[in-house]
Amino acid sequence: MESEIKQLVEMGATRAQARAALKQHHDVMEAAESIFEGKFDNVKDDDEDIEMYVSAQEPKKKARQALMTPEGEDDEMGSIDGDEDADDDDVGDYVDYDSDFEGGAGGAHQDVDPYAGIFFSKDRREEVIEVEEEAEIRQIPGTTERVKIMTQGQWMKGCPEGSEQSFLFQLYTLLTDETPQPCPQGCGATYQRSKTDFFGFFPEFTTFIDHVRKEVRKKCQRCHSVFCTACGEPISTERTHRPGAAIDDNELFHCSNLQGVILGVGLAILEQQFIGDVGGESESSERTTKRRKTSPTTEEASPFPIPFIQGRGTKAKGGTGYAGDQKEDMSGQLEAWAAQKSKDAKIGNLLATIREYLPNLHRKGGGQTSDYLVHPTALAHLRRRFNFICSTLLKNDSLADMSERSVLYFELLEWLETISNHEALATMMAMPIMMMVSVASVSGKKSTSDGGFGRRERTIIYEGSPSPRELLEAIAIQAQAALKGLESVKLPEPTGELTEEQKRMPHAAGKRPEQENAVSDENKKMLDFCHRIMNTIKAIDRSLRDTKGDEFVNRLHSSLPQNPSTAADKKVIQIAAGATEEAMQKAYLEWATSTRFEYCDLTIQKAEGSEDQTPHYKFYYNNEARMLANADIPKRSLAIAKELAILSTNLPVAWDSSIILRVDETRVDVIKALITGPEGTPYYNGCYLFDIFLGPSYNQLPPSVKYMTTNGGKYRFNPNLYADGKVCLSLLGTWSGPGWVAGKSTLLQVLISIQSMILCDEPYLNEPGWASDGGTPQSLAYSANVRRMVVKTAMLGNLRDPPEPFEDVIRTHFRLKARSIKTQLDEWLSKDDNMPTQGEGGGFGQRTSSAGSSGNGFAKDVEDLKTLLTELEAEQ
Repeated sequence: MESEIKQLVEMGATRAQARAALKQHHDVMEAAESIFEGKFDNVKDDDEDIEMYVSAQEPKKKARQALMTPEGEDDEMGSIDGDEDADDDDVGDYVDYDSDFEGGAGGAHQDVDPYAGIFFSKDRREEVIEVEEEAEIRQIPGTTERVKIMTQGQWMKGCPEGSEQSFLFQLYTLLTDETPQPCPQGCGATYQRSKTDFFGFFPEFTTFIDHVRKEVRKKCQRCHSVFCTACGEPISTERTHRPGAAIDDNELFHCSNLQGVILGVGLAILEQQFIGDVGGESESSERTTKRRKTSPTTEEASPFPIPFIQGRGTKAKGGTGYAGDQKEDMSGQLEAWAAQKSKDAKIGNLLATIREYLPNLHRKGGGQTSDYLVHPTALAHLRRRFNFICSTLLKNDSLADMSERSVLYFELLEWLETISNHEALATMMAMPIMMMVSVASVSGKKSTSDGGFGRRERTIIYEGSPSPRELLEAIAIQAQAALKGLESVKLPEPTGELTEEQKRMPHAAGKRPEQENAVSDENKKMLDFCHRIMNTIKAIDRSLRDTKGDEFVNRLHSSLPQNPSTAADKKVIQIAAGATEEAMQKAYLEWATSTRFEYCDLTIQKAEGSEDQTPHYKFYYNNEARMLANADIPKRSLAIAKELAILSTNLPVAWDSSIILRVDETRVDVIKALITGPEGTPYYNGCYLFDIFLGPSYNQLPPSVKYMTTNGGKYRFNPNLYADGKVCLSLLGTWSGPGWVAGKSTLLQVLISIQSMILCDEPYLNEPGWASDGGTPQSLAYSANVRRMVVKTAMLGNLRDPPEPFEDVIRTHFRLKARSIKTQLDEWLSKDDNMPTQGEGGGFGQRTSSAGSSGNGFAKDVEDLKTLLTELEAEQ
């Protein structure tokens, strides 16, 4: 009960009033309502210090002074440094409440990092009691128009108990009080507010602003003074005219109370339109949460459909998500895309309109009163409502999609820059975004006169998710990869006719110059978007350094995902000798995530005296790559840029199986891939290498893919992986079935298809005609033969002579999994059928020697591999 008493005291009640109200009402909010209705005014404290309620109408000079004090002076952080008499709205209180930990802005280490108490960890969890009420419908005084009133539960949605709820409750209670209010000049006259003045929930934000503009300015009928009904302070009778300003309404920037209301209601309107559910916020939030919980992440499942490999047995034979030879019906997609663009434009315009009311000391025409004195409720609504929208948009894993929706994303970036520029808001960039994950309970229902339920309480669980700055960093990694793919593009000059050289280029056949120019426009659009992302990040970091200091930004950067680099020193992952399985898997995942996508030098050093200036590559498709050394194919470059953006952050990595890529630093169409075999298959923990070339017509045609782990062309590891390196996959056009869809299929789909459908648990079934032979002696023998080839070549061979550029990757993979692989080898040896290892010549499932032969060398290979694994473990 003590916590409830403390909460009511924070709202302005005395301890005696809090105790009395809680005896009568078990619900805190009901107790608070009763207190502020005056039902417990007769209750007095005996011999106790009475904690007085500070009216929101009181001038907040100390907060304004604290915010405007020059950097470095003693009272920079307001009441954090121990000013116990500062009022509840002091800036120090709501700057520091970002932190749940000791050592905050006024801690002992202030000289080093005054924000040391602000943590960037996402391991945060909040239980919030949210109240749902039936919205009241009111007629606006003097009109026939009726509007819903924003309920207290909607106003306080998502805010935990404590200072946030206290500030929100105080402001809502103040501005919905419909009892006669005295004239602030003390002339004896009164005026009356209506709930419709500030909390009418209009369908359009501009309509709400027009209404507030009319209601906020009040002229006393007795003394003729003009004042603000939100705070009671005088308002100039003339409009301000700020050069270049988008809005010249002095009264709308007059006080922090009004700022809190405008942003709170505006963001609620934005949230409702963003979710697209006019039926109510709560249900839509629940549905959003359910969708999020059931949507697979990159690590859990691929977001891309995987094509069917013929002969796969239980897989659906129609393919998944691919048109194949059939003409695809695009009408539904085009209609959905048009609707999305329309909604994006609407949301973008609404964001731009609301942004004018964000606290901004750098606004055109100069900062206004509310810019300097930020109301805590404004920060609360930004942290809850805006952050929800920010997180939803920035979790988009497709840079190409974001570029196409740039109208919306450019405005989102404007918001982030504006927020980062303000001392009182900037920490939002680094703090984890609290997202609703579940509804823990539903209680306290009350029936209304019509038999429905007018009010209910729900305990909502919120958990920390990546901060806005962290989400931006993930997009920056994609943007840098896309820029890498576009950096060598030369936009063609418009010409009237195709040249002879252009006619000979395969991508140009049958195309007019205006078509190429259209492609170039797409390239420029992508370039502009990528540069905007990078410039926004620089602006945010610069603002954070100015407002929070170098230590704050340095700690923030250390918590961000690292961008792949060609020359950066790699952290060596170590595992203690007695580490648990969980610790080993965590370390492996950390390493695999950091190394899954990198640029490197894949060229062969030129011989001295060579006149050939075109580089050679350590690459199966060296000749093809050299032929395109000086080619300008804008459409291909754009496709590759989009591909790299996806690959840079979406390659699946896990303890069970990972995909790791190396891209040439100067030729991004030259790629090498390493796939580790999935658990539960005869390929488990082996390393399988592929050379990949994105040819002149990519992605109108599929990439060229060659399998390289063949023991010198001797071993055929799978019916779909030939000893000569051919990869049979319908997506590549090398196997019958639904194939590559021009402009839509991706290299990531190819890689995941190989990982999940070729490196499978029973490879025998991939051969046509054998799909129904699962579990037969022939299938078991085939898998045993594969295991022997895997140990000899994909494990022992790769570890003894690691192929470039994967030497470090292969050694680390086996070092971190050494203990697990030893156990796996013992199991495989016990299951071996003692048959000789068959290569290309033996045929599938045919035995070339009698059972019981021990001359297959498998035991020796296992012993040698274990020895190497022990040596790797010793390196730790």
